[in-house]
Amino acid sequence: MSNQLYGNDTPAGVKDAKGLHLITQSTPNGQKVQILLEELADVYGIEWTTTLINISTNEQKKDWFLRLNPNGRIPVIVDNSVSPPFPVMETSAELLYLLKFDKDGKFGFTDEFENSECLQWLFFWHGSGAPYQGNLGFFRRAAEKLPFAIERFRKETARVFGVLEIRLSGKYTGEPRDYLAGKGRGKYSVADIGTWTWVKNYSASGYTEEEMKEFPHLVKWVSCIAERPAVKKAIGEKYKNQ
Repeated sequence: MSNQLYGNDTPAGVKDAKGLHLITQSTPNGQKVQILLEELADVYGIEWTTTLINISTNEQKKDWFLRLNPNGRIPVIVDNSVSPPFPVMETSAELLYLLKFDKDGKFGFTDEFENSECLQWLFFWHGSGAPYQGNLGFFRRAAEKLPFAIERFRKETARVFGVLEIRLSGKYTGEPRDYLAGKGRGKYSVADIGTWTWVKNYSASGYTEEEMKEFPHLVKWVSCIAERPAVKKAIGEKYKNQ
């Protein structure tokens, strides 16, 4: 299997990597895995190596990359600590895979129901949030402006922001929350990480501060997570393409 994963066209930094290796670009999807790795490093001192690519050049569509992820999307994790090396694609699956290194359960849950909550909100954003906000960005940047498409994805993105606001505000439970999953006010987890990297870009998605006043608990949640040292590192210069 390792011979199938790596070929003569595979960059040396990928092919020769030991242990965990991350192939990424600092997009919202790339930042999800970057954040969890940095959080795990702060708590447990885990180590990994990184290859930064530029998806605007379609590097992720080349054969060497498609051997690791046939879907041709970043990020990809390759775990070289096992034999044969094990590649992991899809950000939510990658976050869940990395929880194997979270020995004390800092970013996940052992309780059956809390874990289910975590999965529900992680999958909610993966399937119902990121596609809308991602398409909104695509059509806003497109050379040919399609007002119907922009308006549709703008409304749907605002709708899922509203779902997150309901959850964080405690509108139907009477108990506001700090985080998406967990008992009481919740606990910072992969559910938050998997959602935050997109939602934080609400301004770039075209929402004004005035419009975001409709989602005060969500805005507070965005600001709170932004202050975490590991988060700052994960979206900072370390992962900028040179």
